[in-house]
Amino acid sequence: MKMLFRAGLLAVGLIVTLPPLAAQTFRERLQQAREASRQPAARAPALPAGARALRDVAYGDDPRQRFDVYLPAQPRNAPILLFVHGGGWANGNKDNPGVVENKAAYWLPKGYILVSTNYRMRPDTAPLDQARDVARALAAVQRRAPEWNGDASRVLLMGHSAGAHLVALVGASSTLWREAGAKEPRGVVSLDSGALDVPLTMQKPPLPGIYDRAFGSNHDDWIAASPYHQLTRDAVPMLFVCSSRRKDACPQGRAMVEKANTLAVAMEVLPEDLSHAEVNRLLGTPSGYTDAVDAFVHRQLH
Repeated sequence: MKMLFRAGLLAVGLIVTLPPLAAQTFRERLQQAREASRQPAARAPALPAGARALRDVAYGDDPRQRFDVYLPAQPRNAPILLFVHGGGWANGNKDNPGVVENKAAYWLPKGYILVSTNYRMRPDTAPLDQARDVARALAAVQRRAPEWNGDASRVLLMGHSAGAHLVALVGASSTLWREAGAKEPRGVVSLDSGALDVPLTMQKPPLPGIYDRAFGSNHDDWIAASPYHQLTRDAVPMLFVCSSRRKDACPQGRAMVEKANTLAVAMEVLPEDLSHAEVNRLLGTPSGYTDAVDAFVHRQLH
């Protein structure tokens, strides 16, 4: 009877089984996609007229410790946005699709400098050390800003997904940027992080494979890499953009705001009816969303 029932389900397409070769091919394609995401883009991101790029500027000895600098046509004491890409703490690259173009198209004509940075990744580098890389990149950007006619005192961190977690952690813990020799960033824009409270996330991770590989099983490591738990009075102002289509990002952002209120640190949440990818990709396109983020950026940098 069970065999007949299963055969019936197969007949109407309710059970699909991949042959071993097809499953293996899918896994290979997935791995190839992950590897491709780590590689530089085949074509450089399009930039506004007169803008130029300085590529693969080193801030450390590791090949991943590099950033790209996008300069406006005539920078003059320019404020700086330092962007950190996502990719599950294990993949991604500073010029992947969706990272640079729309942001450069919007902020470079306004006179901003945009820096997009890489960092060391899993499996070799844990999230806390990835955040230390972001802090090192911040210190290097501040140190080299005069070379670009940029203002070292006006640097704001921005990141998406895993990068949103990393910039929030650096913004929450002054220890990270102080140890890197950086000065205080002016603020943080965190684009749709579901790991602001890492121990809470790890109780029921939305993507267990990704989160388990990123954060491991040690509760002390979760605390050390958790922006919520590292938040102090020395934290910088933050804006938590969150997809209202998710269950985790907005509540964690609101919890950060509530704790920040008790510490007299200015933080706010911006829910958007966008997918996780759209929160990153559409930032910089004409919209109320872009206007709201720009208003926060302007308040911190001007």
